[in-house]
Amino acid sequence: MDIIKTLSEELGLRVNQVENAVKLLDEGNTIAFISRYRKEATGSLDDAKMRELSDRLNYLRSLEERREEIIRLITEQGKMTDELLADIEKAKILQELEDLYRPYKQKKRTRATIAKEKGLEPLSEIILAQNEEGKSVEEIASAFIDTEKGVETWEDAVLGACDIIAEIISDNADYRKFIRRYTFETGIIKSKNSKEESSVYDMYYEFSQGVKQIADHRILAINRGEKEDFLSVKIEVDDEEVVKYLCDNVITNSKSIFTEYLKSTSEDAYKRLIAPSIEREIRSSLTEDASERAIKLFSKNLHALLMQSPIKGKTILGVDPGYRTGCKIAVIDSTGKVCDTGIIYCTLPNHDSEKSRITVLNLIKKYGIDIIAIGNGTASKETEMFISDTIKMASKDVSYLIVNESGASVYSASKEGAEEFPDYTVEQRSAVSIARRCQDPLVEFVKIDPRSIGVGQYQHDMNQKRLSEALGGVVEDCVNSVGVDLNTASAALLSYVAGINLGIAKNIVAHREENGAFKERKELLKVAKLGPKAYTQCAGFLRISDGKNVLDNTSVHPESYEGARMLLKELGYTEDDVKNFGLSDIKLRMKDMNVDVFCENNNIGKITLTDIVEALLKPGRDIRDDFTPPVLLKDIMSIKDLKSGMVLTGTVRNVIDFGAFVDIGVHQDGLVHISQISNKYIKHPTEVLSVGDIVKVKVLDIDEVKNRISLSMKDVQ
Repeated sequence: MDIIKTLSEELGLRVNQVENAVKLLDEGNTIAFISRYRKEATGSLDDAKMRELSDRLNYLRSLEERREEIIRLITEQGKMTDELLADIEKAKILQELEDLYRPYKQKKRTRATIAKEKGLEPLSEIILAQNEEGKSVEEIASAFIDTEKGVETWEDAVLGACDIIAEIISDNADYRKFIRRYTFETGIIKSKNSKEESSVYDMYYEFSQGVKQIADHRILAINRGEKEDFLSVKIEVDDEEVVKYLCDNVITNSKSIFTEYLKSTSEDAYKRLIAPSIEREIRSSLTEDASERAIKLFSKNLHALLMQSPIKGKTILGVDPGYRTGCKIAVIDSTGKVCDTGIIYCTLPNHDSEKSRITVLNLIKKYGIDIIAIGNGTASKETEMFISDTIKMASKDVSYLIVNESGASVYSASKEGAEEFPDYTVEQRSAVSIARRCQDPLVEFVKIDPRSIGVGQYQHDMNQKRLSEALGGVVEDCVNSVGVDLNTASAALLSYVAGINLGIAKNIVAHREENGAFKERKELLKVAKLGPKAYTQCAGFLRISDGKNVLDNTSVHPESYEGARMLLKELGYTEDDVKNFGLSDIKLRMKDMNVDVFCENNNIGKITLTDIVEALLKPGRDIRDDFTPPVLLKDIMSIKDLKSGMVLTGTVRNVIDFGAFVDIGVHQDGLVHISQISNKYIKHPTEVLSVGDIVKVKVLDIDEVKNRISLSMKDVQ
């Protein structure tokens, strides 16, 4: 297989794009570095396309390794033929390769291998040949009676030979390919309850749907229900059609004395050997595909969550709600520094709410609190009611918002949490984390295993290694696209920068603590274990806001500094102009410049030049500042306040296969079903919505008993 050509065709890319991208990956360059600083080579492939290419490259290379291994194994058995070799070389997916290898694979002890040990393989060949003349079955089979080997009668001989034939039929790659496709196209997945008790899987107690049509979330739900012993699951097909197909292919002489034996053997091969195996393969394939799409959905939601607009320059009170143990609180200033911590009791009838109210009002006055961030977990609603009433009495204008607290407890109990705040309790760390998520979601969420952030579906049922790799890639993309302040970033944040692992990240922090703030990017080369190669990968993503070199506060890579300086000189600017944001007319000045000649003389690509210009326009720029900020609240609503037809503004908290959950300011998020998202047909909610989107919704239905709210985005002004 020509892997480069295959990738080019599959991904719709030019051959030279793929060649250059693969070469860069093989040289050890990170995806973030390639997509940002090697655009000329790749034709501006972004992070997502590069990851897709990298994943597919790894699959195709694994496929080639397996192909070579199978060819070697069959050749060593002396059973390779030109026809078989051609089929192996043509196989495009792993399943085709394994089907071709199946007849030659070392098997465990089976009925067929036992029959072969009894010397019945020649009889199976006679039966399959179907060209006997003038003899009876008894006469032919009697020649294989061997009481010492356990073949007592001619019937025993025929049965053993048929076991061998059944395995031959089962191992036939063409038969399996047809049956697999037929099962996928016409099969029905059926599930029923294996326990009498009610459960969250009630809707699957009498469920059936076509294999071809079943939705990903249903596959994952059924799998979980089966794993938890609430469901029994099977795939049903028209057995008669499959057996007829096998008979039509196995029986070449309908007048043979072995015809009826071959018919029953074909049925046995299908029901005993092929059907269970194909069902496992199809369910495994469905699960793998559903998981992969769920991982992509999780990744997309995570990206949107991490890239939410930060709330900068505000003093924030973080509240981790609780009942019996109270609400843990923490005040952070505009830089994220912790100013105060404590506990208030305000969520139960026996709590001294007035004392807690005075505490909060005093904190607002003492620290000038602008925003109160409330975690969305247990006791969130009661806490929100308390805060909503309290801020009305404050001496200054204060707003609040509900923050996704997924993983806060994981972080606060982690080794990293303990290292960052050794003098704080787990609960205090959690409150700090909630406050900081409001201030900068990306900086805080990187401290948590992405799998613990609840913006996916059935994430615990997926291949955890694959999920971790995919989500880690998302975090890397987000961190590197935003850029990192070299002098304030934590080791956790630095570890996601291209070319930097956690060990090097800790070395950077240690170097910073020992020697003071970095003044220039090139000082990174003094950090232990950070060599020239790692420096090349990471330098462009790290920012120094008050350093010696203004270019260190931009996304311009050090390798392009000379080109950037020549551009400034060509256009009549100084580096001080960059620092003072004095390049507003740079594009106007460039109209009188011969770009082609400049690029050739300075050995710089046009795409790179464009990126340099954008970087020079806004040193220290945070791309998230252009995004829609989160909704700040003043007052609270209850589910009892909702009425059908009411139009509200809400925040998308999670996007799943069948819709999206929207926070509309009551304790329970409302569901916008996929059918209610748009007036036009959409295949998936992600075509319209992302986590963090601010949307207008109309209330369709309220079920107070089940605490369910149905919403619509159709025709909402």
